[in-house]
Amino acid sequence: MATVLSVSGSPSASSRTGRLLRLLDQRLIADGHEVIPLDVRTIPAEALLGADVRHPAVVEAAGLFARVDGVVVGTPVYKAAYSGVLKALLDLLPQYALAGKTVLPLATGGTTAHVLAIDYALRPVLTSMGADHIVQGWFTLDKDITVHEDGSLTVAPAATEALRQVVDRFSAALGHTPLLAAAS
Repeated sequence: MATVLSVSGSPSASSRTGRLLRLLDQRLIADGHEVIPLDVRTIPAEALLGADVRHPAVVEAAGLFARVDGVVVGTPVYKAAYSGVLKALLDLLPQYALAGKTVLPLATGGTTAHVLAIDYALRPVLTSMGADHIVQGWFTLDKDITVHEDGSLTVAPAATEALRQVVDRFSAALGHTPLLAAAS
């Protein structure tokens, strides 16, 4: 069993990105992994914007990155790039905070024009931080994620299948064969 840090880079408490990540967390837990959720928006803005690497919340976040085997990084895409709060956190982590880690990059956005943001904006930063293995990421359109009044989430069938595949690959890369793949 691997330990996974699931990082939501959304600045919004009602984010589709964050809700989608928490749904995927459940999938990873079902595969036998321990999952630790981290919503970057909960780190005080003065710590992030003031680049305060000694702030207790930043120290705690860096400690989480250090202790896990894998990291899922989810972000909404704004203007063809990952979110500013995610950038602020990544900038405060040690240079090789992802060394020895398997990483799954995920993004959400309003248009397919932003689909390459994972490969051209996020992946280079993750690579520069020493990630051992960055598995194939996935971009999910906002229109494929429905948040209901009760807070539940529905993901369009095609997006659900694609996400299942990338999460299974990530799980396998962590050294654990997903339960569904083993049963097939």
